[in-house]
Amino acid sequence: MKVLIVYDIDHSWDAAEISETRSSNRILYDALREEGLETYLEELSDPHLERILERHDPQHTIVFNLCETLPGTVYRERKVTEILERRGFTYTGNTPEVIDLSYDKQRTKELLTALGILVPDGAVLRPEEAHIWSLFPAIVKPSREHCSLTISENSVVYDTNSLREQIKLVNSELNQPALVEDFIDGREFHVSVWNNGPPEILPVAEMDFSAFSDASDRLCTYESKFTPGSPHYERIETIMPAQLNDRLYKKLEKKVIDTWNGFGCTDYARFDFRLRDDKFYLLDINPNNDISIDTSFALAAEMNNWSYGQMVKRIVMMAAGRHPVFGTAS
Repeated sequence: MKVLIVYDIDHSWDAAEISETRSSNRILYDALREEGLETYLEELSDPHLERILERHDPQHTIVFNLCETLPGTVYRERKVTEILERRGFTYTGNTPEVIDLSYDKQRTKELLTALGILVPDGAVLRPEEAHIWSLFPAIVKPSREHCSLTISENSVVYDTNSLREQIKLVNSELNQPALVEDFIDGREFHVSVWNNGPPEILPVAEMDFSAFSDASDRLCTYESKFTPGSPHYERIETIMPAQLNDRLYKKLEKKVIDTWNGFGCTDYARFDFRLRDDKFYLLDINPNNDISIDTSFALAAEMNNWSYGQMVKRIVMMAAGRHPVFGTAS
């Protein structure tokens, strides 16, 4: 069995971001090699994924899919998986349908509500509709995006005029509708889940915002993830395992499992919750979340005695169970 790691970069990124992406994927490559797997590493920097795949045989290969897009295109994370399926490759992570649904925040909220999962009140609004909204503080997000793009302390608004301006910002910067939600000011938990068959919840991580007194600062911004030296990057701490009593943990566990099953997740995902007035609100679903060595997912797996190499190999073996040859052999 061969493993082909495919990841994407965009040459519009700054040099530090490109370097960090290459470094983290090289670490994953080295980890799989050390686990005894014949592994190849390919960087996708243009829309032509097929050119990479032509060099590999789907009958002998598992693709470790780390692509978030096809470079030079928009909203194409789903397209990557569709190309892999069309070429006959078995790949790690979630299906095109699950990925596409996770990008559509309004459809996701509707499905979660039908599953009995509590989500923040919200609506997709145009700037001229800002006066309709009356629940403050509110947070303004892109309606079809991950990675906290445009999310900053200014995303939390307290009046109609600020709401209108933030909607305009999302519309102009990302060329997509804006989702307005009730801002849940409470403890935030990132719950990593994996396995096929019964989902396994890894130790829960809590984002500690205690360094910030202003509610609008108590959120995971784009800077908190991607800008070393910024206040959010440096001062938001991760507590693992989160301190939850048995009653709260069991309540959270049920919501996580219901979400995983209802969404149809495979291999791995991360769910982000906030706790307010003893109620867990699901903020976001992240199929194919970041599993770099320093992420909450990898740290949670390590707490359950999985080294990084063992963790990524296990994800490969989950996918191998779906392979027409290796799945039969196992």
